[in-house]
Amino acid sequence: MIVGKWIIVAGLIVVAIGLAVQYAPWTVSWFGNLPGDIHLSTGWGRVFVPFSSMIIVGIVLALLANSLRR
Repeated sequence: MIVGKWIIVAGLIVVAIGLAVQYAPWTVSWFGNLPGDIHLSTGWGRVFVPFSSMIIVGIVLALLANSLRR
């Protein structure tokens, strides 16, 4: 049952980060506007694929996880 508790804690952390990004007084203007991010817009809808931004987020999270593991 300890895995279930970790999943709940991880979910709460993700929600807290999402709320902080959504309602924070500072804005992250570069996120989603990097050269590798794809924005497609047609009459039927919009598609946004943040390739470059997610690579940077993945690198930062990997560095954070490795530093916490040691």
